[in-house]
Amino acid sequence: MALPARSLTKSTKPSATQQTDAPWIGHSSNLVGVPTLFLASCDFNETPLPLRISGVREFNPELFEMLAKAENPDEAAQAFLLYMNALFGLDPEQREAPPPGHPRRYRSSFLKLIRGWGFDSNGSEGAVLKGWVESRFGLFPTFHKEPIRRISSPVWTSYVEEKMSSRFHNNSIHAQLDLLYEFCQWALVKFFAPGAEHLTLYRGVNEIEEHYVYERCGDGLVRLRLNNLASFSSDRDVAGCFGDTILTVQAPIAKILFFNDLLPTHPLKGEGEVLVIGGDYRAEARRL
Repeated sequence: MALPARSLTKSTKPSATQQTDAPWIGHSSNLVGVPTLFLASCDFNETPLPLRISGVREFNPELFEMLAKAENPDEAAQAFLLYMNALFGLDPEQREAPPPGHPRRYRSSFLKLIRGWGFDSNGSEGAVLKGWVESRFGLFPTFHKEPIRRISSPVWTSYVEEKMSSRFHNNSIHAQLDLLYEFCQWALVKFFAPGAEHLTLYRGVNEIEEHYVYERCGDGLVRLRLNNLASFSSDRDVAGCFGDTILTVQAPIAKILFFNDLLPTHPLKGEGEVLVIGGDYRAEARRL
């Protein structure tokens, strides 16, 4: 994973409370104790605060006691998976047997969601993940199959139907994702990026206009709004496989949900792929 690099800067810095020209940003409240407008802003990204989802660590002390004993990332990953398997019944032998004559129904798993995102971030699994970000961080998605510009539009209705699908919500899937986020944050601080506030990440796009672009600051610097959950790569060459324009951002550690090296199962198919919670970012945009 790339080490932090210098922050992107510009000549004038907007206030965190200043409204942008995008249609809307999110809910007035969230579960991380930081105002949503500030959480979504470039100001937060450049001077981030640690984030904690309310109650997760307090209600799962056994997990973090196990993690404290881990001497390396592999031991930590095994402890996390053992805890998740025990708590949510993810092992095959722990799945409930169906009644006679009924098909077997598997319990929903965060691993299946991450794997589904890797195949299609606009699929049903992607909707559930975006819905979790909306629920916990207060940030609305800006894209799901097509741009989402207002609530009650057909595209918004389709997103809501997919994010609430009962086949994904039969096993406390939001609680699973809460623990995944908290474990990811713990692992980044402990093993993967100790002392760092940012990671240098890359995203390949075919057209910069795929995102809401608020400002072009010269020398390839832009201010734009990312979807509430977006894929990046820690490898610039890999990002170049997905578009001829490379966005380089300084992503706050606090906005990382998942990266491939976190678990040995590698549910994401892309090398160096990282799931980043969105909002407004300053980025360097360079054509290959």
